[in-house]
Amino acid sequence: MKCIDRKDFIMSIKPESTSVLTEEQKDMLFFIYQEEKVARDVYITLDRIYKNENTFRWMQIGEQRHLDCARKLCEFYGVDTSSVDESVVGAFESPILKTLYEAYTEKAKSSLRDALEIAEFIEATDIDMIEHASVGMPSDVVSVYEKLKKGNLNHLDIFQTAISRAA
Repeated sequence: MKCIDRKDFIMSIKPESTSVLTEEQKDMLFFIYQEEKVARDVYITLDRIYKNENTFRWMQIGEQRHLDCARKLCEFYGVDTSSVDESVVGAFESPILKTLYEAYTEKAKSSLRDALEIAEFIEATDIDMIEHASVGMPSDVVSVYEKLKKGNLNHLDIFQTAISRAA
């Protein structure tokens, strides 16, 4: 199973036949999957608002790839994602993530700078969540999460550059 990141490096999920996840670990896989959807959906929404800022357009593509990888990881470990409708922007199973999406997009409507700072915050938070989610996971999950984290670090840098440009 492979996932392609924006920079075209291969993210492989190499199954470990002895890896069995606990329910808590499966819940974490599902949470990370949904969290990737939050980022993607926020960037889709911000792209609709700030049509002249291409950063959101490019980052939603990257986040879609992250979402695809997180979904494939869930599928591999038997985590049901069917309750999440990826085609509906702003729809989440988790009330917490729905609230986050709404808070992020509402704050981001104030100005382009606010929108870019929200995006910067999302990427920094994603990095922290991925680091936390990696603890105790099998090496194949950690490997995918490390590659997602690398992508988030790249996204963070891109948003920080856009913030400097917008200043």
